[in-house]
Amino acid sequence: MCCRWAKKNLPRPSRGVDLADNLVAYDARNLQIPDRELMRSGHLACPGCGAAIGMRQALKALGPDTIVVIPACCWAVINGPYPYHSLEVPVIQVAFETAAISAAGIRAALEIQGRNDVTVMAWAGDGGTFDIGFQSLSGAVERNDDIIYVCYDNEAYMNTGIQRSSATPYGAWTTTTPTDSPKAEPKKNIVEILVEHRIQYAATACISHPEDFIRKLQTAKSIRGAKFIHLWISCLPGHKVEERFSIKLARLAVETGVFPLYEVHSGTRYTINHEPTFVDVAEYLKLQGRFRHLQEADIDRIRHNIEWEWQRLRLKVEMGRRLPLPPVGAIAGVQPGRFES
Repeated sequence: MCCRWAKKNLPRPSRGVDLADNLVAYDARNLQIPDRELMRSGHLACPGCGAAIGMRQALKALGPDTIVVIPACCWAVINGPYPYHSLEVPVIQVAFETAAISAAGIRAALEIQGRNDVTVMAWAGDGGTFDIGFQSLSGAVERNDDIIYVCYDNEAYMNTGIQRSSATPYGAWTTTTPTDSPKAEPKKNIVEILVEHRIQYAATACISHPEDFIRKLQTAKSIRGAKFIHLWISCLPGHKVEERFSIKLARLAVETGVFPLYEVHSGTRYTINHEPTFVDVAEYLKLQGRFRHLQEADIDRIRHNIEWEWQRLRLKVEMGRRLPLPPVGAIAGVQPGRFES
């Protein structure tokens, strides 16, 4: 995201806001999080950038034996030009629509070399995942290519000036959905589309819950086949939020129920990983300048949609418990030893 947008339409800060709202506390005793940093300072991200926070967490989870594939997106800029880039792992920058297939090609070459110790992670934004790169992602998942694909979702084409994508939520302002005609369509549910591909592992995550994100990446690393993680991130210029509220906004996305944290194994077994407190969604919306134009009727519609989506998710969890797993070797592609009785 270009910083030239950063000072436009930011909501005025409240007096007496505690900066501790932007900190994340978690119990590391139950999760091995390496101290080693694989992302250097001096990168080109905006202050408080959720995409930068997410990458730091991801590389802590996956370790130094990781190759990162990055298409056109904010991270194509954030990393900086070689040899001054900020990541201490190999990075391959590719065309907008080719992240998944490029990662699959690298994995194929590594397998020929017998390098099964290396993790290949595609790291793409919502525009390069939900829209422009979806055919490549769909193909990689259908072939069950052994890659981890992380979509860091800031809900618009932020790098090119905040244009709507199919990940942009209902009611949001963007430069292509102005306030007199905001986005009227719901956000595409990318995880559910990939679940219908019978993907080996799919999950949602958020930068406000790093222990959950890191655990899911480590789970994905342990599974052979296609894995997908939908990571919600804050984009302060695009969401029109002050940089000190980066993590607070992400936490509100989870705690209001807007963005559920769950995972799906082999397209059948759903697990809800965090039960939100269901804070009123108005707190989440009113923190962001991109929703400033919403009327109370619009906010009520969003409230009802959250309730409905959670009902659907809980039904899927229950259905997954009742539905027997397909036998090993069946077309659904469940791997041996994946589940214990």
